Amino acid sequence: MEKKALRNKYKQLRLNLSPQDVEDYSLQIANKLLTLDIWDFKMYHLFLSIEKQKEVQTDFLLHILQGKDKNVVISKSDFIDYSMSHYLLTDDTRIITNNYGIPEPDGMGISIDENQLDVVFVPLLVSDSIGNRVGYGKGFYDRFLKKCRPTVLKVGLSFVKPLDYQIKTNPNDIPLDMLVCPDKIYDFRQ
Repeated sequence: MEKKALRNKYKQLRLNLSPQDVEDYSLQIANKLLTLDIWDFKMYHLFLSIEKQKEVQTDFLLHILQGKDKNVVISKSDFIDYSMSHYLLTDDTRIITNNYGIPEPDGMGISIDENQLDVVFVPLLVSDSIGNRVGYGKGFYDRFLKKCRPTVLKVGLSFVKPLDYQIKTNPNDIPLDMLVCPDKIYDFRQ
């Protein structure tokens, strides 16, 4: 199946989830994350969930990170060049929802360079069993991850298990290191 068909299929499957399903599965993902050995780092990049797309709710993960006194970095998207700028989330950070429904910082605050990040939590629609992923198709995260250090840990969050066949990729695609689903963790580094 081509990426476009996968994108359409898994967007629809996710949109069919009830709000309670989204909340329950998101909490299960957060609880799975607690079992990982990823909590000794300092800088964690977190996406803020697009509610209308029924993305994994990252509020639970945000509370975990704040409870562990970690630095949380969030992004602002530029839809002209499909890039992202990154900001440290502080008590003074003002979150706005852009025209695409994406919650993001207003662009004011402490700017963070990609090479400072240790862990990036990656949104996606579906992945395969070796970490290739399908997102919304604009390449924001591939461009962003390419700028990070090679050692940055890329952790995908998904409601669905990986496909049992390989997704066709292009040279710009950056694979995940791990995928966390409600019922299981997949480590693609092994």
